[in-house]
Amino acid sequence: MVSTLVGLIVIASLAGLALWVGTTRRFSGLAFTCWVCTVVAAALLYPSAFISWGGYTLTNLIVPLIQIIMFGMGTTLSVADFGRVLVMPRAALIGIVLQFVIMPLTALTLASLFGFEGEVGAGIILVGAAPGGVASNVMTYLAGGNVALSVTMTAVSTLLSPIMTPLAMQTLAGRFVPIDFYEMMMSILYMIILPIVAGLVVNSLLRGRQWIHRILPIVSMVAICIILAIITASSRDALLAVAVALFTVVVLHNAIGFLFGYWGGRLFGLDEANSRTASIEVGMQNAGMASGLAISVLHSTDAGLAAAIFGPWMNVTGSILASFWRQRSAR
Repeated sequence: MVSTLVGLIVIASLAGLALWVGTTRRFSGLAFTCWVCTVVAAALLYPSAFISWGGYTLTNLIVPLIQIIMFGMGTTLSVADFGRVLVMPRAALIGIVLQFVIMPLTALTLASLFGFEGEVGAGIILVGAAPGGVASNVMTYLAGGNVALSVTMTAVSTLLSPIMTPLAMQTLAGRFVPIDFYEMMMSILYMIILPIVAGLVVNSLLRGRQWIHRILPIVSMVAICIILAIITASSRDALLAVAVALFTVVVLHNAIGFLFGYWGGRLFGLDEANSRTASIEVGMQNAGMASGLAISVLHSTDAGLAAAIFGPWMNVTGSILASFWRQRSAR
């Protein structure tokens, strides 16, 4: 009884903090992260509430929720975002190559150094093999980077993911778990590409209807919170057993992505604004896609643990990095 009361107090306190942060001008950008902490705490304290309802296994909701998030991403894009790669091919190519080289190799290196194997190790590489996340576009804007380049890199890396992600997984994670290239490719097409295309169509049909751009981000954030709660609850024991080491890996993975993305851009001759963009694009992954593939292809919530930590963490560090750069001119 006492432990239950303490758990409820903890959750209520975190929810109250999230509500308060959301009302402040200075910290409102961290409100979503606070809500993530709230649902993760709830899942750790009361895992049974997020595993099944009435005999229905809640992990079955993850793929549809990812599709909703990707549909929302699609409504923020246009055909011009994909075509813009022809306008700035060099910068886009450099950023995308850095994305699909730095993050997968860094993931493999860190997983090996920290002794992660099996499904958890494969999940770390899965995060690294994912394309850029849509949150990077907002962070790039705040950081004074090239928003058009950011949107293009996100769009193109996502379009390439049905080939690049299974290729990286089969090459690097095949030593940990069996990887079916074709199954993963088809899963990405069904779970990621089709909803994005649907979102593109809706965006073109409803252009100028601002209500859809107000509603879908909220729906996407709720969906992300539900996914994180389900994964956390389903792999609670495994998470608690490796929490410190896995969190350290995620912190290093994210930081190396930011660092190598920036200096890789500078090394290949990108200017300051474009290098900032490359840094954020490389350091911020589509953790939602990694979570979905962990369930739909690897059939393991343990494989989704790295993504469950990486997603919230990259939003915190991305906000901090963007705020740092915002105070310094990109010219």
